[in-house]
Amino acid sequence: MPTKNEFIDHINSGYATKGDYITLGAAMLGEETITNSFIKIPLKTINRHGLIAGATGTGKTKTLQIFAENLSENGIPVLLMDVKGDLSGLAKPSPGHPKIDERHEKIGLPFTAKNFPVEILTISKQNGTRLRATVSEFGPTLLSKILELSDVQSGIVAILFQYCDDNKLPLLDLKDFKKVLQFATQDGKKELEVSYGRISTASTGSILRKIVALEQQGADLFFGERSFEVEDLTRIDENGRGIISILRLTDIQDKPKLFSTFMLQLLAEIYSTFPEQGDSDRPELVLFIDEAHLIFDNASKALLDQIESIVKLIRSKGIGIYFVTQNPKDIPADVLSQLGLKIQHALRAFTAKDRKAIKLTAENYPDSSYYDTATELTQLGIGEALVSALSEKGRPTPLAKTMLRAPMSRMDILSPKELEDLLHLSRIATKYNEEIDSKSAYEILNAKIESINNIEEVKTQQKKQKSTSRSRINPILKVVTSATFIRGVFGILNKVFKK
Repeated sequence: MPTKNEFIDHINSGYATKGDYITLGAAMLGEETITNSFIKIPLKTINRHGLIAGATGTGKTKTLQIFAENLSENGIPVLLMDVKGDLSGLAKPSPGHPKIDERHEKIGLPFTAKNFPVEILTISKQNGTRLRATVSEFGPTLLSKILELSDVQSGIVAILFQYCDDNKLPLLDLKDFKKVLQFATQDGKKELEVSYGRISTASTGSILRKIVALEQQGADLFFGERSFEVEDLTRIDENGRGIISILRLTDIQDKPKLFSTFMLQLLAEIYSTFPEQGDSDRPELVLFIDEAHLIFDNASKALLDQIESIVKLIRSKGIGIYFVTQNPKDIPADVLSQLGLKIQHALRAFTAKDRKAIKLTAENYPDSSYYDTATELTQLGIGEALVSALSEKGRPTPLAKTMLRAPMSRMDILSPKELEDLLHLSRIATKYNEEIDSKSAYEILNAKIESINNIEEVKTQQKKQKSTSRSRINPILKVVTSATFIRGVFGILNKVFKK
């Protein structure tokens, strides 16, 4: 049976790193925390994505918090999707506690309370710096995937985008696109048929209904100006710490379509904007997606394919994506296979189905002669987790039961007054919170329709005038030139000539 010293050598050699790293905590053997046997995650491999999973109340959110803090300290900006609303405490230092000191003594790390630079963002009616995107930036392909359109409907969307490009009709918000849909089958029907072919009224009606459904989830607040520039997610404060941007999403848990719309657009925008990093020593930005099942639940096959492709490709841009969820099975297998770091908190085994799921989860981790993984998954305490990462060379590290360090910031939310004060400190809120309603497709097409209607009205008036002028001909002349009068005259003349 392996000895304690062998275990220590196993962990220390497996987690040795020459470059910069963050420390999650210390390894455990049984119930004992092995002081100074640190679980170190190289910054070089953080863009290989990851998973933080575990049952409710096991410490996932605190793990997310310590990860974000340590990234920020290393000058790496972070974006947190705050679905439960419990991450704003990052802006204030921890008040400390004897249990925290005890935990850190076991780990072998000094504890220092700190606050971190925080930016509050929103895509809904909540207070914060607003994130928006225009319909044009979304593009026809991504919009079609979000709306789950058929091939025929997607083709129509592509045609309408092309029409808008050809005719300089800016598509900024959903109001613009709805107007284009209506125009294509009504006032502009003949015009579009000439250059782009016939567009089915039934298809445009179906697309319009799906847009209305998206609006009902709050997408009308997301689409529009001013577009958020993703470079503003990569800011560093005056002390060299990465800004932690917290996106407040507490009011969209029942709006998964809006959440997935935002996430897919954001990832696509980051991928198209950020330069290739190659084999970088540190990530440019790390995203944490809490309640990740909201993205994948009820997502279409096309949408899942798009997410999987972006997850595969975006790491070359220096972007790390971390999914936070209760169970690894919430993440599609093709996405799960792309995740290099896994932090697994306790799972509950209440039913046979639960026990089967735990056995499958255990198979996602490297074999270990020190742990019965399936058993450990049900016995982990709060703030403990099984960790498997990638070394600097991209090899899996040994599986390590880990006593996680405590957050340096507060582990609760800000008061309304504290939150208001934080919002006033924002350096970008003024830039993005200004209401802008530029002249776009909606206004231009309305003017065009009015012009068409005016022309038709003029033609109608001209026809009426011609009709009226005919009715005003001299009554005598009207009688003399009438067919009845002429036939009568000829009849009289015929009788005269016969005599």
